[in-house]
Amino acid sequence: MLIRRKNVINKLIKKITIYSNHFIKKALGREDRFWKFYRIDRGINSKTWKIYHDIIKWADYSLSNKELFEKEELFYNSQDPLAVQGYHLKNEVINGFYKKYSYLNLKVLIHVPSKYISPAGYSLFTNLIQGLNFIGIKTIPLGWDDATNNILRIFEPDVFITSDNIDYISKIDWIAVSKYKKDRNLLIGLTASLEEEGNTPLDGRLQWAMDNGVDFYYCYNDEDYIKHKKEYWPYFENGYKILSVPFGANPLIYYPVPGINKDLDYVFIGTKTMNKILKYEYWKNILKDNIGFISGTGWNICGNDYDFNHEWNRYILSRSKVGLNLHVDSQIKWASQLNERTYTLAACGIPQLIDNPKILNKVFSKGCFFVGSSPEEYEELFYFILNNPDEAIRRTLKAQKEVFLKNTIFHRAEKFIMDIKQLIP
Repeated sequence: MLIRRKNVINKLIKKITIYSNHFIKKALGREDRFWKFYRIDRGINSKTWKIYHDIIKWADYSLSNKELFEKEELFYNSQDPLAVQGYHLKNEVINGFYKKYSYLNLKVLIHVPSKYISPAGYSLFTNLIQGLNFIGIKTIPLGWDDATNNILRIFEPDVFITSDNIDYISKIDWIAVSKYKKDRNLLIGLTASLEEEGNTPLDGRLQWAMDNGVDFYYCYNDEDYIKHKKEYWPYFENGYKILSVPFGANPLIYYPVPGINKDLDYVFIGTKTMNKILKYEYWKNILKDNIGFISGTGWNICGNDYDFNHEWNRYILSRSKVGLNLHVDSQIKWASQLNERTYTLAACGIPQLIDNPKILNKVFSKGCFFVGSSPEEYEELFYFILNNPDEAIRRTLKAQKEVFLKNTIFHRAEKFIMDIKQLIP
């Protein structure tokens, strides 16, 4: 009772603070982006709020009874071409990559944050771990609070990667890493992170890397973008290579589930972030006038105790008529990367309404998605998808095929290991 009362008081204080700051800024004639960010949830249709927890319970029940929802005969007998194609493509890529590189006898240690500290980091690194293990590269996490020395001694990795971020760096016993590296040919990799992305000046970080035996860098951007962006050149000038490890779909988690009624107009599962504050204008009327499912860190609709199982996604997405997707401004301006959601929606066979990231037509061929370059075009395409299911299926079949044939985490893990092989002395 005391805890509940304390939570209510804290929420009230937060609300009063937000409103006070807004009216002060309004009186001063200043823009209040945080107010816009705070008010986005208020524009979501009340029925979407009402069904949120019922959908979560249903997804949890579905996952708990996976053997009933995902019987082999349900895929073979399905009238949904996306479920049938997804099932066959998933099996093909799984059979093609399973233990493919076990002969290399490589061991990789990956530093993984808690999902409560960094949901995105947790998702990315755990997906990479799963992908590497699946293709035969023994890989384990170095947990956020694990003792570095113990893990190094027990696991004996050949490669260790973490993020070039003070929060990550400070959690590692670098003396233990240095001692281990003297006895073995350990390759150490850090993310290639730029100052414009919110990190500290690169010169100091590069000097630290050279002093601590860092061997290479990696990032999630496209290879051509890395080569031509001048802000990355100091890495090359100091003798470092940057490995490109783009996002991809995890076929062990993301695929269509047959026989589920598509009763949701849209689904969006992702973090609510300030760097997309202006892009949420694309959704203003869609969220207000339609009933769907929206969830992720930062969304008030999720409540205070947000905890989401990624394996719920395929069940919830299978109820959706449209998958909403947005990118940050840098991804629109530069041919750098597609977000992870682009791949997972395609793998699950969901017609995808996307903004216009510059690299889109390099990664996917034209005609895979519905691309809206403005709020008006985006909204118009939303209703086009709802009213033209045959065209939606045609495009989505194409996107799904391209994901499973060349854009899974197995393909990314394979490329990463081939690049690592070139670095081994």
